[in-house]
Amino acid sequence: MTSHVPPGGSRHTFRFGLPPSLGSESARERAERLASFLQRALGKLVEVGVATSYETLAKDLLSGRADAAWAPPFVCARMEAMGVRVLTRGVRRGMSSYRSALVGRAGSGLTVEKLKGATAAWVDRDSVAGYLLPSAYLKTQGLEPSRAFVSQQFTGSYQGALEAVLEGRADVTSVFCPPSSTGLSFATGVEDVLGPGSGRRFELLAYTDEAPNDGVPVAMGLPAPLVTALETALLGLQSTPDGQALLRDIFNAERFEVAPRMGYRALYRVALASL
Repeated sequence: MTSHVPPGGSRHTFRFGLPPSLGSESARERAERLASFLQRALGKLVEVGVATSYETLAKDLLSGRADAAWAPPFVCARMEAMGVRVLTRGVRRGMSSYRSALVGRAGSGLTVEKLKGATAAWVDRDSVAGYLLPSAYLKTQGLEPSRAFVSQQFTGSYQGALEAVLEGRADVTSVFCPPSSTGLSFATGVEDVLGPGSGRRFELLAYTDEAPNDGVPVAMGLPAPLVTALETALLGLQSTPDGQALLRDIFNAERFEVAPRMGYRALYRVALASL
């Protein structure tokens, strides 16, 4: 865990977890920036850690090793089903939901109909846009991923999955993109991960159904005043330049909104369809 804690001050720290999905290259620096912000906002010592997997992120919340986390939708759905409250959710491009795009290498000529016998690179088995949504979509097209693909790899991040396709280690992957996407808007997700201009290196195979955005679940034992302080801090991020930078660099969002109670439960049908 990345600490922002004076020596000997770890006993009463607030612990915040981040997912591994956007890659680890600058994770330490981002974690330190978030720790500094949360420490000022909450008036407590803070530790921010990057989980090794989505499963670890969920277990940290349920066990009390984390007090709150920035969690993908399926983790939020699992948490809600066990009585955990999702405090806020991200808003991207004015929208609180997104979908997934199945993509291949530009010029490959790959289509959904040609996927049998291909290889796939995914983010994580609990990643909604990086596995669950595309897996559920493929089943509606008569393709059972475990049988259709000759191999499937889980890279742990969108960057790793997209690079696997670019480098020829996989034929197809998926990436998050705006809801109700048309034309080439899948490229916005690619470029959020790999940078401007990278969208042209991929071509679209299909769009999936929509899902709610990532959210911030809080541990069940967290004191109410601390929950309120965290909610206020997150909802206020958009009001300062430093907060806007955190929203962009860590949460890939333009602002937070209050998450509707039990707003993620519909994702269980997606999860079950992907088993």
